[in-house]
Amino acid sequence: MDPINVDFGNKSVMPETPKGSTVKRVIVSLLLTLVVGAVAYYFMLPALNFKAMELYIYIGVILVSYIGIFGVLSKAYFRPEYMEYAKNKVKIPIILIGVLVAVVAVGYLTGAEFFRAKDYAELIDVKEGNFAEEIAEVDFNSVPRLDKDSSNMIATRALGELSDYVSQFVVNSYYSTQINYKGTPVRVQSLDYGDIFKWLKNTKEGIPAYIIVDMTTQKAETVRLEEGMKYSPAEHFNEYLIRHVRFKYPSLMFGDPSFEIDDTGRPYWIVPVLDKTIGLFGGTDVIGAIIVDSINGDTTLVSTSLDKNTKLPTDKFVTDKEIQWLDQVYSVNIVNQQYNYYGKYNNGFWNSIIGQENVRVTSQGSNYLALNDDVYMYTGVTSISSDQSIIGFVLINQRTKEAVYYKQAGALEETARTSAQGKVQQYGYRATFPILLNVSGEPTYFMALKDSSELVKMYAMVNVEQSTLVGVGSNLAECTENYAAELQKNGVNVNVDVDSMGQEETPDAPKEETVDVKGKVQEIRSVITGGETYFYIKLADNNAYYKVAVKDAEKIVILNVGDEITFTVDKNAKGEIIPVKGVK
Repeated sequence: MDPINVDFGNKSVMPETPKGSTVKRVIVSLLLTLVVGAVAYYFMLPALNFKAMELYIYIGVILVSYIGIFGVLSKAYFRPEYMEYAKNKVKIPIILIGVLVAVVAVGYLTGAEFFRAKDYAELIDVKEGNFAEEIAEVDFNSVPRLDKDSSNMIATRALGELSDYVSQFVVNSYYSTQINYKGTPVRVQSLDYGDIFKWLKNTKEGIPAYIIVDMTTQKAETVRLEEGMKYSPAEHFNEYLIRHVRFKYPSLMFGDPSFEIDDTGRPYWIVPVLDKTIGLFGGTDVIGAIIVDSINGDTTLVSTSLDKNTKLPTDKFVTDKEIQWLDQVYSVNIVNQQYNYYGKYNNGFWNSIIGQENVRVTSQGSNYLALNDDVYMYTGVTSISSDQSIIGFVLINQRTKEAVYYKQAGALEETARTSAQGKVQQYGYRATFPILLNVSGEPTYFMALKDSSELVKMYAMVNVEQSTLVGVGSNLAECTENYAAELQKNGVNVNVDVDSMGQEETPDAPKEETVDVKGKVQEIRSVITGGETYFYIKLADNNAYYKVAVKDAEKIVILNVGDEITFTVDKNAKGEIIPVKGVK
């Protein structure tokens, strides 16, 4: 019979104790929890920083693990009579979980927008500029004509032409970064392993190449590396990018990495270093970046502080000349969020709800401009009470966060896209998110028009103040001439020098002479890449493989070895893989 304590006449039963030493259970529970904590840290990679929410989640995982392990060892989950005993022995972890919840709650409140609206408004310093005086007339050599989706498609097709890569690697569409490279706007795209088995096969040598897509010429170049990239988000263990930098900088908080190359073409990963500047968890800002050599893993910590008053233990800054090639330190999400805080709370929290005087927010979308060897995020700005027009636009430097707002009333970007698409509705083309340019003093939206396969087919210009004034063309010269003519019809005279744009070919124009190659089919291979099927066909008495996309020649799927076939190819095409222009 269990012992009974008498307390003021009331009987209370002492909790039943399982066999074995309590001390032993505690020690074993602590050791097993230590193992769980080590494994959890390896995969969760929390910053050991009290401003990092993931640290509290990690500590919570450890405490819950201890409670669970002790409960199992004391058989509390299998014998209800032992539950009270287990609860008494895990009171401290339970109290600590309560403390964690309280700290998180207080931390959230100390950084809440309701209490700290002014601080949120001051996260970004915004200057006002003059459009006509500060935005130079358009130089189309520095204007990107592709968007991310088109760049990804072009990169995927370029990779498909490399027989030694296409079966092992794919284009990583997420890590597609627009930068200025040798004075030209380009997107650099990293590769990823095709699957886990291809990772096992290739990880020792690393990723062997990356792709550069020229945003003005729409041409892609696959850059082969003498030594592969061994550190990237595509890895799984110690070479996994975030794990690599976490072990070197355990207390720093990281943002989403971006892929860049320096002026020599060497590939790097740029990992933003974040700080919470308002309360415990509010006011996310970038205070620096870690430059990671993707080949050997070397790291360099730099600060974004322009006045050299840095929170980081480093003497290197994003403004230093040797790293002027850095373009993407501040992500679009962070600068866009900070500008919205500025626009909403510049006159206080209550004004953002009641009255809403001078409250403004960014429009739904953004694009990039290459200016002064830097990359700027462009987005329109609209009044919070109206989503039908813009009242201006903002340019934000993604390396230094310098922000300039330009007053400019006119049509919303989506309205301009609709006008441009309506001009070519018979083709079903879709417009990219527009960029606002200065065309002979006229604020003008410029955008590319894409087909269903994400290839640019035409260009469009839409007047900001009168969105019904639209000019389209299959090349820039034609587009600009038609736009100027449309303006002149409506009493707006512009002086545009189309000769300075060069004799650009239309996107569909053939670029090389072609020849026919005839022969008997000796060998047929096929591969699927980027969602498209390609056949590689070898003819008798010919060492080359002829590459044919099924979408361009559907009957190729019924071809058999021994059949006669004629391929139309570029006259000067050479190499082991030759793209086919036509099939007969």
